[in-house]
Amino acid sequence: MDRAQLIEMFKRLAAEVAEKDFSSITEDSVIADLGVDSLAMLEVVGEMERELEVQIPDDMLVGIETVAQLLDVVEKRVAGV
Repeated sequence: MDRAQLIEMFKRLAAEVAEKDFSSITEDSVIADLGVDSLAMLEVVGEMERELEVQIPDDMLVGIETVAQLLDVVEKRVAGV
């Protein structure tokens, strides 16, 4: 799955969880500024894990602020790093 597909997945899942329109999200978007709290973020990450069939340890999520940072972590896990 490429980066564009990952950001589209994030937009879709975040929209489902937060019940908001996230079509204008970019990689530079700050997740907290989107109105996605930590619990909603965990839900989004959990859905990404299920769809991509990967496990993302909680310690890898510490300090993530932007969509790009989250996608970096997801890409590493998908690649098996």
